[in-house]
Amino acid sequence: MPGEKKRDFGNIRPLASGRFQARYRGPDGQLRPAPHTFATKKAAQRWLKLMDSEIAQGDWFDPEAGKVPFAEYAAQWLEERELTRKSRRTYEDLLRLHLNPTFGDMHLKEIKQADVRRWRAAGLRRNRGRGQIPKAYRLMRAVLNTAVADKKIRENPCQIEGAGVEDREERPVLAVAEVYKLADAINPRYRALVLLATFASLRWGELAGLRRRYLDLDARQVAVREAVSDVGGLYQGKPKSKAGKRTVQLPELIVPDLRYHLDTYSAPDEDGFVFVGARGNQLRRGNFSKYWADACEAVGLRDVHFHDLRHTGNTYAAEAGGSLRELMKRMGHSSHKAAMVYLHARDEREREIAERMGERAANERDPDRDESDDDEGDDPPMVGARP
Repeated sequence: MPGEKKRDFGNIRPLASGRFQARYRGPDGQLRPAPHTFATKKAAQRWLKLMDSEIAQGDWFDPEAGKVPFAEYAAQWLEERELTRKSRRTYEDLLRLHLNPTFGDMHLKEIKQADVRRWRAAGLRRNRGRGQIPKAYRLMRAVLNTAVADKKIRENPCQIEGAGVEDREERPVLAVAEVYKLADAINPRYRALVLLATFASLRWGELAGLRRRYLDLDARQVAVREAVSDVGGLYQGKPKSKAGKRTVQLPELIVPDLRYHLDTYSAPDEDGFVFVGARGNQLRRGNFSKYWADACEAVGLRDVHFHDLRHTGNTYAAEAGGSLRELMKRMGHSSHKAAMVYLHARDEREREIAERMGERAANERDPDRDESDDDEGDDPPMVGARP
């Protein structure tokens, strides 16, 4: 009716302590107290107005929803995702070894930014396992992002800038001559493996899962359709991501080696694996590691990993002029972040080429000049000036 006073939202009552308690009825019909008491009645009224506004705008969520242990919610998060066997095993290990010991019994709503900072600092102080902390942080951030979307918590407490970035040392890029020295030094059965890993930028699992029907040497291309993960056993599956399913063009340079390998070492039939062990068994990293170590030692290369061949091939592709999109496709990445690393390498190479062009042009312009005079005090010629 006109002039009727609007009923106040919620109610406030004084406590024996002299403080005030505020309560309100949420959209779910439940009467809920404020999470803390207030020193004055006005402070309690301001809090109730805020809650009333949140409900009116649809921003309210159940404050009890976050009373879920982190370990329980993270386990459910894993179950709801399509992951490769290897990725699932990695996430389970990160939870078991790094996250659950600290956060497992804490309710989602209880985890604060300060808790995350203390956990990270303690992890980085340890000698053992400190390299896994950025990975564990990324996993925790992803789990709690879902908790925000599920309205279990208001905001993600993982807000540490750069905490998910791993401090990786720069991996070596081998010269072409070094790649061929390795290919010559390794057991002949694995010569083509070294060349294909480099010049097709393939991962170990993609090479181990490669079947004859995916290698078309007439068209000079390899189709990546399967990959092997070695997690307590060999498991054949799809590439690690949708972008990993791709077709890579091969240089003519390595085709003769690949033809010889198919004729001499590969398993028979179209479904046979291209790379197998001496007894025809499926390729395993553990069995291959000694051949790799012996080859590296024979040619004098230290601290070179097999994965560095893929890194080397990516660098070659960038230096050959590959665009960002072309590099992403060749590498099997959906994100441009990794490809940008190799574009930077190409930029460095282009600067080197530009410098050499300038030196050659300068020598041809003035073949009698003494380069030792370049640092004398004469003013430099104006741009475009002719000698």
